[in-house]
Amino acid sequence: MNQEKVKALQALKTSKGQIEGIIKMIEDGRYCIDISNQIIAAQSLLKKSNLLILKQHLNHCVKDAVLSDNSEEKIDEIIELLSKIMDK
Repeated sequence: MNQEKVKALQALKTSKGQIEGIIKMIEDGRYCIDISNQIIAAQSLLKKSNLLILKQHLNHCVKDAVLSDNSEEKIDEIIELLSKIMDK
């Protein structure tokens, strides 16, 4: 497993723990702002892990497709993904 995937997996596992903690905070009736701050932190880790996965995809899958002259599909996938991100 390459470095980007290792880091992404680590961030996802951390965010999983944060989400479990957020659920417990809600069940325990904790202060809403504290809960919201934890949700923001979990979202940040999810964004970080997505960026790492996309970096890995560009550095390996897309690069290989470009080198083999078969890049149109990979580029279309990236454009579609970016349009999902930009719609938010």
